[in-house]
This record gives sequence, C-alpha cells and structure tokens, in this order.
Amino acid sequence: MQNFINVILPIPLEKLFTYAITAAQADFLLPGMRVAVPFGKSKIYTGLVHHLHTKPPEVYEAKEIHEILDDFPIVNETQLKHWQWIADYYMCTLGEVFRSALPSAFLLESETLILKNEKAEVNEMDLKDDEFLIFEALQHQAILKVHEVAAIVDRKHVLPVLNRLIEKKVILLKEELYEQYKPKLVRYVKLGRAYQAEENLEKLLESLTRAPKQSQVILSLFQLQATTKKPIKISELEAISGGSRAVIKALIDKHILEEYNIRRDRVVYEGSDENADLKSLNTYQESAFKDIEEAFKANKTTLLQGVTSSGKTEVYVKLIEACIQTGKQALYLLPEIALTTQLIGRLQTYFGEKVAVYHSKYNVQERVEVWNNVVARKPKAQIVIGARSSLFLPFSALGLILVDEEHEGSFKQFDPAPRYHARDAAIVLARLHGANILLGSATPSIETFNNAKTGKYGYANITRRYGNVLMPDIEIVDIKEQSRKRRMKGHFSERLLEEITATLVLGEQVILFQNRRGYAPIVECTSCGHSPQCPNCDVSLTYHQYKKELRCHYCGYHMALQESCQACGSSTLDTKGFGTEQVEHELGGLFPDAKVGRMDLDTTRGKHGYERIITAFEQQELDILVGTQMLTKGLDFRNVNLVGIMNADSLLNFPDYRAHERSFQLLTQVAGRAGRTKKRGKVIIQSYNPHHQILQQVSTNNYEEMFKEQVFEREQYKYPPVNRIIKITFKHKEYNKLNEAAAWFSKALRNAFGGSVLGPEFPPVARIRNQYLKNVLVKIDSERSLRQTKGNIKRIEKSFKAIAYYRSVRVIYNVDHI
Repeated sequence: MQNFINVILPIPLEKLFTYAITAAQADFLLPGMRVAVPFGKSKIYTGLVHHLHTKPPEVYEAKEIHEILDDFPIVNETQLKHWQWIADYYMCTLGEVFRSALPSAFLLESETLILKNEKAEVNEMDLKDDEFLIFEALQHQAILKVHEVAAIVDRKHVLPVLNRLIEKKVILLKEELYEQYKPKLVRYVKLGRAYQAEENLEKLLESLTRAPKQSQVILSLFQLQATTKKPIKISELEAISGGSRAVIKALIDKHILEEYNIRRDRVVYEGSDENADLKSLNTYQESAFKDIEEAFKANKTTLLQGVTSSGKTEVYVKLIEACIQTGKQALYLLPEIALTTQLIGRLQTYFGEKVAVYHSKYNVQERVEVWNNVVARKPKAQIVIGARSSLFLPFSALGLILVDEEHEGSFKQFDPAPRYHARDAAIVLARLHGANILLGSATPSIETFNNAKTGKYGYANITRRYGNVLMPDIEIVDIKEQSRKRRMKGHFSERLLEEITATLVLGEQVILFQNRRGYAPIVECTSCGHSPQCPNCDVSLTYHQYKKELRCHYCGYHMALQESCQACGSSTLDTKGFGTEQVEHELGGLFPDAKVGRMDLDTTRGKHGYERIITAFEQQELDILVGTQMLTKGLDFRNVNLVGIMNADSLLNFPDYRAHERSFQLLTQVAGRAGRTKKRGKVIIQSYNPHHQILQQVSTNNYEEMFKEQVFEREQYKYPPVNRIIKITFKHKEYNKLNEAAAWFSKALRNAFGGSVLGPEFPPVARIRNQYLKNVLVKIDSERSLRQTKGNIKRIEKSFKAIAYYRSVRVIYNVDHI
C-alpha cells in the first residue's frame, strides 16, 4: 500500500497538494513537519505536512517529496486548526496564512540564485558535460538564475544537475547564504588540559618569560577565573589582558589555551537574577481583578475598561503571575512596537528571563530562536510579548492571552493576505487552547463594548487613576477665532504657547501631537497653483525638510525639492498644511533653549529607533516630544504635565464611518499621557470647530454618550456592530478594464444580495503604484448566515475568473473591514 501526505504550500492555492512518500518516511513524518517538495516544472518549495493518508490523488500523479527538513513538528495541531479558521473566516487560502505565520528563514524556495563556491577546489575532469557548462558560465558571471541555467544546458529540468553540483560543492544557492537559520556560536577559552596541574603551570610561566604579552594573557585568565565561575569569552580575555587576537591565537596554536564554542540565543536577558516583588493592587484594581476572575470562571472573553493611567498593567502582571504558576504560557499582544520597548523593561523587572519578545523589527534569526524556544517550551519563552504576528507562535500550553489597547486599528493586517484582526483571531485561539483572554482599553472599540453590554463578554472597569491622580484638565482652543484676531504664532495658539512656557519653567515635559509626518503635505506654486504629484499614485508629494526632498508616502517615490515651479517656472513656491517636522522646526524658533525630539516613522526606523527616543524622553534628556499616533498607545512618561493637540479637525473630517469613534479614542489616549503621577495634567486641543460633539465628549471623558450616539447612527446606516461588512477591492493597471470588471462583479452581487451592496466606488486615493483601485462594500445583517454569504461571493468570483478578459483583475477580500 502506497503512502501519501497532503502538504500546505506557501502560495495562494485553494486546495492542499498530495505527494507520495515511502513507508520509512511515513513512519517518521508527523503533521507540522516541513518537507521540500517539487511544484510546477522546476520550482521547489518548503511545504508543511497537513496529514498522512493512503488515498492517491485522482486528477494528477503524486510526485515524490525532495527531502524532510525537520526532526520534529515545528507547528502543532492547534495551530493548524487556527490557521484553517483564519483562512475560512478572512476568505484567503491556507498557504497565505502559512507564509505569513512562519519566519521567512523556515521557507526556502527555488527562485534561486546560483553562485560559485569560492572555497571549493574543483577538479574539472570530475564534472559531466552539462555540469561543466554551468561551472564555466560561473567563471564569467557571478550569479545565475534557474531559467538562465536552463538556457545554458538547453534542458527544462535543471534541478537534478544543480543538485549534483551542490553535492560536489561546486555551487552555492543564495537561500542557503541568506535565509537559512544559523545558530549564534560564542567563542570561549580555557587553559589547556596539559597545564591544569600546578607543576606544569610553573614550567609554563617560566617558559613564557620571553613572551611578555602571552604571559600577560595567561595571568589575566587566572584573574578572571578567580572572580567568576562562568566560562570566559575570547573577547573578554582580549579586553582585560590588552593582548591582541593574534597573541591569543598563538597560545591556542601551542595548545596552551583551548578554544570551544557555546551556542547562544541572539536575544539575551542581561538583568539581575533577583526579580522585583509585584506591586500590591489598590482597591479599584483589586475589585476589577475579582470581576475578571469571576468572568474567567464562566469561560467568557473579558473586557477591562480602565481610564488612562489607572494601572491596568499591574492587573495584567498579576494575571500573568497566576498563569505561569500553573506552568502555562502567557501571550501579551500589543498594537505598536513602540509600546513593547517600555513594557519589556517593566515585565522583566517582575519575571526576569521568562519574557520573550517577538515582532517584525527583530531580524529573521532572532524570530526563529523565539519560535524554537516556544516549541521546546523553554522557561525563557513562558511569557511572550509582541505585536500581532506573535499570535502565530507554536504555543502548546497557552493559559492566558492579554490584548492591550484592543481598540487599535494596528491589530488589523491590511496587506498582504491574510487580512486578519489579531484581537478576533486571539479570541478564537484562546477558545482552541481553553485559555483565558482579557481585552484591555481605556476607550474600547464599539463592537467590544457592545458585546460586554449584551452580556456576551465579561466586564470589569477601573474608574480612578492610580494614586487617585485627577484626570487631566482638557481645554479646547478655537483657532479660527485666534487666527481672525491674528494671535497665532505659526501653528501655535496663544494659550498653547503660555502653557508650554509655564510647563518648561517648572522643569516638566511636553508632548505635542500632530497626526501627519513630514514638513508639509503639499507644496504649491502661488502663481499658477501647480503642486507636484506622484507619477505612480494619485497623491501630492509630501515635503520633507531634513532631506530637502518631496516624497510619496504610498510608493516611496521621491525627488529633490525644485527651486522653481515645474509648470510655469516661477520661484514662488509655498507649503500648505503641516506635519511633525514643521512643528519641530517652529518650536526651535519659539523655544531655542528647549531640547525637542520627534517620534514618527522617519525617526524610528531600525531595531532600536523607538527605544532610543523613548529612553531619552524618560530620562528627561528631551523637554518637548512631537509625534504622530505612535505617542498615543499606552506609553507611560512620569514627568509629562502638558499635552498639546495641534489640530483635531484632520481626524474628525475623515471620510469613514469610524472617524468619530477613532477621533474620540485617539484624543482620549493622547490626553491620557498628561499628569500620570501626582499633579493634575493639562491638555490643550486646537480646533476650528470647538463645539463638535466628539470634542465636547473628550473634554468631559464621556465614553458612554459617544457609544450611544455611534450605535444609534450605525443602526440607521447598517454598519457594525449591528451588521457585518466585507470590503471587496478590485485592482488593475488599466482604468477601463477595472471599471468594467468592478461593474460586472457588483451587478452579480446585487442579484444575490439586493440593496445591501454599495459601490463600486473609487477610494480617496484611487491609484497606488500605477494600479487603479475600486471598492465594493457588502453589508450582511445578523439574520443572514456569514458562511453562506462568503460562499456566494466565492461562487461569483469563480464565474468572474472564468471570463478571460477579467482574469488579470485582482480581487481582494477584507472581512470586517475597519
């Protein structure tokens, strides 16, 4: 009887692919192990074993697998179930989830670059004719692609030839050089065995009298051994002895010293072994903690609503401690990498090296190490803190999931598929593991709060700030009136300048929020009105002063700032609107003695970008921090007493059904950064429309009223939480073809669902990277089955793809679009 495996491939295929395996392989393989498999004519992919069976495929003949890549499963059964749920719910394929879930070092595939192995000595007589042709081509050209090799040897199937050359060590593949995970080895040194005895030591020191540098290295080694029991690194010995690497190498060559390697993780906790005691909870936190425990006993997803600076993190820490004492794993999800930098330090003071971190700013090698530590259930990965991608780690004993700032839009993945929402996917993951899940926020999303109101979720709240600090005093300044009276200095009102001056005199810090990076979004010629546009997208170029360039924030296109207008040649160029860079520039003129920092996407590139700015602000090296929405998400600065919001209107006037909810959340969160310790903080919101109901609700911190208004409006217009929505986006480089395709698809949708289909309509930015976009919105009421609706949409897509003319139009699904 023949054995087969069904394999998940990291490509968007609707079905799993079947491959043949031998009986010995069948005994060894388990679901969740990786295998290298041929696919198509010449490609090799890393596939994941889904299940083993004995039923051959009916439509095609099963190929044999190339090789087995793992000794044990790196993905478990629960993960596979979770992936399947994500694929079904978010209307994508299992392969897309697989590609997104695994660190890229685990996915080797053959869009391969072939390089010559410089270290190998090649005997040309051993090479066959076709092998020699490739070897000769590599003498003249450093890199070859698979299709180029196929042309050189005039054969379609070149992988067998390449495999023979790899075995003979003539060539290297580029994936091997870059994508393979290599463990980090640290070089250590100890005294050679022959010199361990005392009499031999004396002889050794006598023999080294004429080599003072070598003698100094040996004496330094003794000093180190006397002070520490840990192994001694070569780099450490080099630093203390003052000897060079060459001196140490000479001693190793003489066998006086012995060199050995120890494998070490790239991310290592270097704090003390003593962990701090947990802070005791105050009465409000204690009461919320009890409510949470009660809801957990009833197996309910629970919402913790606590005002900003109420000490939600301390409640989380208490829950994590209870979880790890039972030997289970805890996952702490955060929306923003900036937040992880502050929280890692706080959690490590309590839990030491039990905390592992997982997010996209870590390189591939570091992410593989965290993945392997979670698979092996090592103590150093008992608590994982990370952004949305940490949801995919191979937990086997998950006891608790915390989703902090659950209202954040950053939890939703936009591109590429799977377009999942980490909060909702975490709730399903918790159900699969039988784990508890807590959603925390000062301003919960409308859907979550609605679920808590209707009793679907458990609910706990903390209404007072920690230490009974008062909520900040919020003042709204009418900049329309101020501009009319000519009392504005740049983009600063008189009130804001007075408060900044008073705060700086007291030695306290200021945060200024402007939700746009760059210097100005538009550069305009005052003579003819022309403003430079991106050639690839339908947007104007943003001016970045620090690089003197105009840049597109969608595709990255950039050009130097022109001295004169490209249309009329006039040199009267002016900027419109303002971003964080301009605020920083104006502050330099208004407060020349203050140290000003900026925190936006431009200043936080690189792994330690966030950390550098946050640490400088925490240690009061900066007086004023200007930033975008990164600043709003749960950061805790002790000395901030004033928060200024430069322009609240840009948030409120956004064409989206969530604009008011988002504005309330964002403004409340920014305001929450002020006065977090003893003194009551001050918040100044600048607006052209100070009587807007959202601004009034923010100033009185009235979440309930905002919730009632928003739910009433959404019931009228059939938006979540009353209805579900699926956004379908069509993408193509030809304008007319896109219009026809979108019209055909939406007509078919209207035939199936009637009036609950909106569109097709161009979005505000209708062309990105030379691809035109058009959106259709499908609203699904609570009585209609979501599964059936998705099935109908997929059937329409099949008919759509059957029309040859429309086949090149991309159809993108975004379920629960936010």
